[in-house]
Amino acid sequence: MEKNANASTRRVTQADVARLAGVSQATVSHVIASLESGTSRVSDKLRTKVTEAIDLTGYVVNPIAQRLAGGRSGFVGVFTYEPIFAGEADSFYHPFLVGVERAAETAGWNLVLFTGAAKTEGRRRMLADGARSLSVADGCILLGLHYDARDLEALLNERFPFVFIGARHSDAGTVPYVAPDYEPATRDVLDLMFAYGHGRIGYVGDLNPEQVNNVRLRVYRDVMRSMGDQPGVFIDSTTTPSIVLQQVLDNRLTAVVTDNTGIAGMLRAEAQERGIRVPEDLSIAQLGDAEIADEVDWTGFHIPRDELGFEAVRLLAELIDGTSSPDDLQRLFPCAVIDGTTAGPAPRTPSSETSSSRGVEL
Repeated sequence: MEKNANASTRRVTQADVARLAGVSQATVSHVIASLESGTSRVSDKLRTKVTEAIDLTGYVVNPIAQRLAGGRSGFVGVFTYEPIFAGEADSFYHPFLVGVERAAETAGWNLVLFTGAAKTEGRRRMLADGARSLSVADGCILLGLHYDARDLEALLNERFPFVFIGARHSDAGTVPYVAPDYEPATRDVLDLMFAYGHGRIGYVGDLNPEQVNNVRLRVYRDVMRSMGDQPGVFIDSTTTPSIVLQQVLDNRLTAVVTDNTGIAGMLRAEAQERGIRVPEDLSIAQLGDAEIADEVDWTGFHIPRDELGFEAVRLLAELIDGTSSPDDLQRLFPCAVIDGTTAGPAPRTPSSETSSSRGVEL
């Protein structure tokens, strides 16, 4: 056989191998499949002719074509609903990706980044054509706060292996996920506030009930109800820090917990600008990690983001291999409570500019 002259100028295909070996392309496919599986569907003579042609042409099996034919590509996808890779190295999402990369490297997988989907109603949507755009990968890790429920439905209906980092739910079936165990961590932070002597503790967050952070909101509501004489005060964090602080003062709160870690720093700065000391006059606790790392030793709890990224890949591997248990597709991981410097003993007299109450109480 003579070496294919076109091999150095363009990608060699199975058709090239077939022409050089003098066999059909189907025979080439059968030989490649037999080499992968160890089973033979062609004669030794034909297999020898094809393998010699593969060696001469330098043909490399196309992993995408393998995937479409029902094989394995060795690729794992990562899709993010927010443009996180353009952010700072110490951004909120970075540790998740570190964990994903570490697990993929341990398992011998290559990572494929999916970010090119067109926006729908101003937000990214992963799937406009079902799961076909993900067919280059054996499975996919999803993360991001604002997701599209239609994507989850499509993935579940098409039985494409995926794992979401963060608790998600779908009417189409059980969504596999790894997530922080917010419930005990939120209770522990509130217990810490009570131990400091705080009675009027407010909740600052996105009050939209559809938000994924509603676990923390629900726990806060349950804890405050269990205290009997302690009212729950809910303040919408989507307003300005000035308005948030004014509602804190109007409701004579001595402490707040917030699921919006982005506004926590701005609230602290706004309080200090008005001469309100943190934590001497007002205690602030974050129910999670700051979106961007800063120098403040925040009271609150730490989300094991690196571990979540790593475990998401491990769960995905089980789904791909068919070894996952239907009762173990949604996994929670504990968060470490931090007794930082932004919370302290309750002041004797709550700081207030007015005695009126404009908050939303239970």
